[in-house]
Amino acid sequence: MPKKSTAKIPPSASVPTTASVTKAQTVSLYQEVTEAIQVSYKSYLKDISTNKKLKTLDLFLVFLVALGIVQFVFCLLIGTFPFNAFLGGFISTVGQFVLTVSLRLQSTDEENKIFKDISPEKAFGDYVIASLILHFV
Repeated sequence: MPKKSTAKIPPSASVPTTASVTKAQTVSLYQEVTEAIQVSYKSYLKDISTNKKLKTLDLFLVFLVALGIVQFVFCLLIGTFPFNAFLGGFISTVGQFVLTVSLRLQSTDEENKIFKDISPEKAFGDYVIASLILHFV
């Protein structure tokens, strides 16, 4: 029977270790994420500089997030004695946030790709009606 030959790696050849490969991948991933965030932020600044309605909606969204955080922290620190009051306030805040994000999405659709049959006036009217239903029903 013939002998099987096995190839040996010369000691001078460099073999990447898993630690160095993982570190290189992590650095590359970090750079890609950083670049994506920078591009997104520049695009966002361009969008809100041309459309003041978006800036107003975004400020209202930030307010709703801050309000939700304050309610949650209050619940953690003070207590949840009237738990239904906390749930009502918190769910109302989250619901208003969702409705406002929906209005923002309909407002930023410039080429009418997604919302073809919805005018900005109709979108705002739907937002007002949905907000009234959320808070009074």
